[in-house]
Amino acid sequence: MNHFTYDARDEAATAALGAALAELLPDGTTVALCGTLGAGKTRLVQAIAAAAGIDRREVVSPTFLLAQEYRGRRTVYHLDAYRVRDEEEFLELGPDEYFESEALVLVEWADRVERCLPTDRVEIRIEITGPESRRFEVQGTGTRSAEVIARLRSRGV
Repeated sequence: MNHFTYDARDEAATAALGAALAELLPDGTTVALCGTLGAGKTRLVQAIAAAAGIDRREVVSPTFLLAQEYRGRRTVYHLDAYRVRDEEEFLELGPDEYFESEALVLVEWADRVERCLPTDRVEIRIEITGPESRRFEVQGTGTRSAEVIARLRSRGV
């Protein structure tokens, strides 16, 4: 089963999910983040980055830069497709070098460039369920990512 649902009642629970992901995601994994404006995509990236040894305050939405690089115990590339016109423009930015790296690659608004992403990835759809609560639908799209989902599910985060 390649699917895991996690209900976070507050930011601390979101941070727990981020810590689990930072621990379980293998190097070179791409994570596709989808959700409406304000759903918590950047907040989850901050949680993953903090658990990877990166100061959470350094992590900001790269909407105007399109890509940020953070280095801690692990390297994290944080991409944002919100302002990209189409998949062709996204490809012109050269995302393949990120996807082929050993870093974690976290892509906000990934649904806008879905066909450009690696076929084996972790997809996280975030739904606002209350003022601080969120539902995270986490899915693996290939063999490698499915293993991550199985480990997440067995932990219950």
